Amino acid sequence: MKKTLWMSCVILISCVILAGCGSNNASSVASSKSNNAGNTTTNQPAASEAATVSYETTAGAVEIPADPQRIIVLSGSYAGHALFLGAPVIAIDSFTYENPLMADYIDGVQQVSAENLEQIIELDPDLIITDDYATNIEQLNNIAPTLGLTYSSQDYLTRVLEIGKIVNKQKEAEDWVADFKARAVKAGEEVRAKLGDDTTVTVIESWDKELYVFGDNYARGTEILYDAMGLKRSEGVEKFVAKEGYSAISPEVLPELGGDYIVFSKSAGADNSFLETETYKNIEAVKNNRVLTADAAQFYFNDPITLEYQLQFFLDGFLGN
Repeated sequence: MKKTLWMSCVILISCVILAGCGSNNASSVASSKSNNAGNTTTNQPAASEAATVSYETTAGAVEIPADPQRIIVLSGSYAGHALFLGAPVIAIDSFTYENPLMADYIDGVQQVSAENLEQIIELDPDLIITDDYATNIEQLNNIAPTLGLTYSSQDYLTRVLEIGKIVNKQKEAEDWVADFKARAVKAGEEVRAKLGDDTTVTVIESWDKELYVFGDNYARGTEILYDAMGLKRSEGVEKFVAKEGYSAISPEVLPELGGDYIVFSKSAGADNSFLETETYKNIEAVKNNRVLTADAAQFYFNDPITLEYQLQFFLDGFLGN
């Protein structure tokens, strides 16, 4: 009973303080929005000019700290962005925490579950970032300003810029995006010069008992391959991904996908028995030893940490660097 009463008081006091900050500083926040639909920030004044800025989500505007100092990220779609940009992240979701690529970025960062509200309260965040489909956004918002972001509202590089705005690391985000774009385009030119402009690449992934094929905006390196590098998908792949951008498939249809190269995002715990079938072994890319196999755990996302890894993976795989 005492713990419940204590938690309620903390939540009530937090709400009062946040409401006061929002009302005192709302007049100093510019109302012009960025060009991105769904998730947008207003022009951000310096922290000395305003304690909060308004951030527009698909669910409405949220007042967030202009310079957050204790950030919790409860989504793997955004955690890597904040970590890479050097934001003061104090806790992230378990899925991201266990990603081997994040090991160098999580010193001092805790692992947290979105359902463990008591732990989140004890961590005392001033900003929480999660997905727009999270079921407890209202409860989280009673602890600290909470942004439920819509993944599909931005492309992969715009997402980096947007997270940069949210965590007050806009310059760092802009500098990295410009540099990465240039390096990825150059890599694409080198790859196409060696393999040919019409080279097609098929991206598949095993997960549990399922097998998936991907289009151009579902991580797994697809943004680098098809957007930055300018490589192509086969007509067979297009047929499966045209509607949703990805599709579950059966191993029997793998030959229909085609592709001069296959990028296989392989989940260690998945059913990968199809690799031993004659159907798979007789695929042209397989027979020609043109399959690049990646650890799925390092290919799930498209944050800067993952993108850097994927770019080098493709340079090594296609050019033998």
